[in-house]
Amino acid sequence: MLLFVGLGNPNPNNSNNRHNIGFSVIDAINQKFKLSKQKPKFKGLLTTGKIDEEKIYAIKPLTFMNSSGICIKELIDYFKIDVKNVFVFHDDMDINLGKIKAKFGGSSAGHNGIESIDKNIGKNYSRIRIGIGRPKNNSTGAEHVLDNFSSDEIENVEKINQNITESLSILIKKDLELFSSKVNQKSNGI
Repeated sequence: MLLFVGLGNPNPNNSNNRHNIGFSVIDAINQKFKLSKQKPKFKGLLTTGKIDEEKIYAIKPLTFMNSSGICIKELIDYFKIDVKNVFVFHDDMDINLGKIKAKFGGSSAGHNGIESIDKNIGKNYSRIRIGIGRPKNNSTGAEHVLDNFSSDEIENVEKINQNITESLSILIKKDLELFSSKVNQKSNGI
């Protein structure tokens, strides 16, 4: 059993925010692998299915970014999912738009969603950090993550989602280094 988590904020006005790229990835996974219809459970929108014969749970927490860990804790406790089988997709300002870095454990680097997860389940899970780039035009980090992607950037986000879903089998095998290499190889045109 594996759990894929996409971080974001549930307000419809936030759907194209940089902070919601994790939600976008989960939507792409749900669509490509025809997971179940989203159901409101465990303070999130949950889907289930199989990918490469592996039972998959995928969730978009509805607790807002800063309380994401509450949703995840409830779900892994209920289904008895090992924390090592949790994969969290989230935005990262320290990485250029389109680049992805996957790692196991580590620091939250000031990301409030990750801090909430660390507080609720510990740090022994995989993080798929999706680059959204640094703020421009003197905007703050908080303003930047809550800004919408531009129309040009939306095309990049669609390509990122495609690259992730095409390489998901590698991620399921927990080969984070190869996964990062493959998705970034595909993203060179972004």
